[in-house]
Amino acid sequence: MMVKICGITNREDALAAVEAGASAIGFNFYRDSPRYISPTGAAMIAEKIPDAVWKVGVFVDEMPETIAKIALDVGLDVAQLHGLSEARGLRIWRAVAAGGPEPEQPTGAEALLIDTPSQELRGGTGNTWHWADARRYRGKIIIAGGLDASNVRQAIEEAQPWGVDACSRLEKFPGVKDHEKMKDFVKAALSA
Repeated sequence: MMVKICGITNREDALAAVEAGASAIGFNFYRDSPRYISPTGAAMIAEKIPDAVWKVGVFVDEMPETIAKIALDVGLDVAQLHGLSEARGLRIWRAVAAGGPEPEQPTGAEALLIDTPSQELRGGTGNTWHWADARRYRGKIIIAGGLDASNVRQAIEEAQPWGVDACSRLEKFPGVKDHEKMKDFVKAALSA
C-alpha cells in the first residue's frame, strides 16, 4: 500500500512522515492553497528526505515548463496534476473529483488520485466520499479526501486502492501536521 502524506510545509513534518513510514510526501505548489510551499522551501526539505520516499509535487492548472523546472529544482519523483496541468518527463498522478464521470486513464498517467469534489479548494477539504465508487475506475487508484486513522481501514476495504493520501485531518492547523496523527494514520493504512 502506497501511503502519501500531503501538504508538507516544513522539515520537521517531513521527517516525522518519513519516520512514521510514509511512502511519499506531497508539496503543494498551488499558490491559493493554505498549504502552499515555495519551490525553494520544498527543495530545502527534499534534500533531507531519503531517496526511497517519493517526493510528489501538487500542481493546479500549471504549464508544463513550470512543472518541469520545479521538478528539477526540487528533485520531484511524481507530478500530481489537477485541472488543466500537463507535465512531461516524470511520473504523473492525475487528480479527479469523486462522483464525476468516469475518466479515461490519461495517457502517460501512472495513477488516478480520486479526491472529494470542492468548488473552493483543490484537495485538503477534510471531507469524505463514497469510497466504493473508486472501484469503477481502472488502473492504479489513490484515494484521498477526509482520511485519517479512524477511517482509512474502511476506505481501503471499500475502494481496494493502490494507495491512500491524507492531509487536512492530520493537521494541528493548515500547513502544520500533528505527528501522532500521521503515525496513527500510516500504521492503520499499512495494517489494512
